[in-house]
Formats: sequence, C-alpha cells, structure tokens
Amino acid sequence: MAASGSDTVSVVERTRPIAVVGGIVAAHFLGPTAAFVLGEEAIVLVPPDGDMRRIITHGDAILATAADGARIVSGGDDGKVVATDANGASRVLANDAKHRWIDHVALGPDGAVAWSAGKTAYVQAKESNKQSNKELREFEAPSTVGGLAFFSKGFRLAIAHYNGATLWFPNATGAAPERLEWKGSHLGATVSPDGRFLVTTMQEPMLHGWRLSDRQHMRMSGYAARVMSLSWSAGGQWLATSGAAQLVLWPFQTKDGPMGKTPRLLTPSGHRIDVVSCHPSTDVVATGYNNGLVLLARIEDGAEILAKKPGDAPITALAWSGDGRLLAWGTDSGEAGIIDLA
Repeated sequence: MAASGSDTVSVVERTRPIAVVGGIVAAHFLGPTAAFVLGEEAIVLVPPDGDMRRIITHGDAILATAADGARIVSGGDDGKVVATDANGASRVLANDAKHRWIDHVALGPDGAVAWSAGKTAYVQAKESNKQSNKELREFEAPSTVGGLAFFSKGFRLAIAHYNGATLWFPNATGAAPERLEWKGSHLGATVSPDGRFLVTTMQEPMLHGWRLSDRQHMRMSGYAARVMSLSWSAGGQWLATSGAAQLVLWPFQTKDGPMGKTPRLLTPSGHRIDVVSCHPSTDVVATGYNNGLVLLARIEDGAEILAKKPGDAPITALAWSGDGRLLAWGTDSGEAGIIDLA
C-alpha cells in the first residue's frame, strides 16, 4: 500500500494539534499525559483534558531523557539529573560535582536510574530524596560513554563506548565488568527484551551486535545514514531502525538473531526515516521521516496508515501511550500532535 496513494488509509483527522514553542527532541507518555521534551530547558505536558503546561527542568539544553510511564528522567548541560511526573512536579536526583554535561540517561528495574557524564557512568539503585555515596555506584569507562541500556532482568547495565561495550553489575563490587570488543565508536545501546542480545549504534551507518551467550558478533549494515533511533517490537521479535529511506526490521525470533538473515524492509520512500517507535502490544511501527511524514506500518504484511502528512520540518519524536491508544509526534520546529487511535 503506497503512502502517497489515494487509497491509503489515514488517521490524520484524529490528530489533536499542539503548538509547542521550541524544537522537540523527544516525546513520552506519563499515563495518558503526553510529554514533549524541548531542546532547551523545558518539558511540555499535555493532559488528555486540559491545557498544556510548560515545566522548566534545566538551566539550558536538555541532552537526554528516558521514561517509565510514571516519570521522565532528564539530563542537561547544567550537570543535573531531574525527574518529572505527570503533575509537573520536578526534583533533582543528582548534580554532577564537576558540572559536566549529562549525556545519557536510562531507567531500569525497581526504579533504578543510570546516567553518564564524560567517561563516568553512574547508577542510583532507587530513587530517594536523600543522596548518599552508599546509594550511588560509578564506573569509569575506557572512553566517553556513548550509550546506556539496562537489562530487563537482573541489575545489569550495558555501557557503549569507543571500541566496544561493557556489561556492568553495579551491586557486584567484587565482579569485574565484562568487556565486549569491536573497533569503532559505539554511540548508543539497546538490549533485547529477553536479554540475549546487545546491539549498539555506530558512528558509521551500521549497527553492531553481540549474542551474549557466546559473544558471537553481528554486523548489521546497508544504511544510508547513521542509525539514530531503535525500537523493539512487542515481544522483542523485531528490532526497528531508522537511517534508511525505508523501515529496516532485523529479525530476532531465533537463537541466532539476525545472523545470516536479511532484514525486512517496509514503507519505501524517497525520504529518510529519522525516528521509529513500536506499538507496545501489537506488531505495528510508527515511522517518522525527515520530510515530516509519519506512517504506521504493520509488520506482518507491510500495510500502511498515514498518520501525518509531510510538512516543513523533520519528525524528531514519536511515542505511544502505554495502552497503545495514543501516538504523539513532534518536529524540530515545535509542531506536534497527539493521535487518538481508539
């Protein structure tokens, strides 16, 4: 089904337009409340009924965010790690003692929070109003941290960096971190929902992965641009990726993952996909293009639904609500919308 065809199913008319002042760098949902993260200072909260609110969370640029449905944790160039809830209440979880930028954040099991500043990765086992050295763990990476990802089970963190990645158990003080090597700059990390695979984004237009049971390498290449966005499908059978003029889906159904297999390619277009987001419970992927187009693609047969027509600015953010009913999108010009798919 071609996105430009007259017979393409559309949900554009179900969009609630949101006018946000400032470029949008990320989107999340806190229950039914949509949250649009701006590149500078603030998070804009949009409840299902009521006016949007602009919450100042940082002194300047917001560099990284992660959310778990109850809170957004953000890192900024002011050296702060801040948690914000759906009511707009924000509090500082950490201040970097050296006033370094907080480049990456991640949320893990049981309320754990991880963040990085330069070469140092930190983990706070649980959120607390009281900060103490006993609650914080830190790890010095061999180079600047490129990405963080918690495992869904067990208190374990993957840390991407130059020439590979490190697997770290923050509470296992006597255990040496496990090093996974591969030459090059690793700038992002994601762990499969079943914990069997680690995949990193590279400075080059490719992905690298490891099957953790035996450290078998996986090279995933063929992209036109650097991969900036990754999302696991419901159940973790597919890894959706940006970086090409079509949706690239790598198969992870078997014990070998994508090794020896070709990816599934959907939603072909003359424009590059910059953001991907998988539906939380069905095999549907939202794809955001650099020409402002948003499509929904069904993995099984590639059927497409038009969610947003092309515009003047690239899509920079996509997010599903936890129940999969709402889809939020945002652009770097501040245009945004919430689509009700119920």
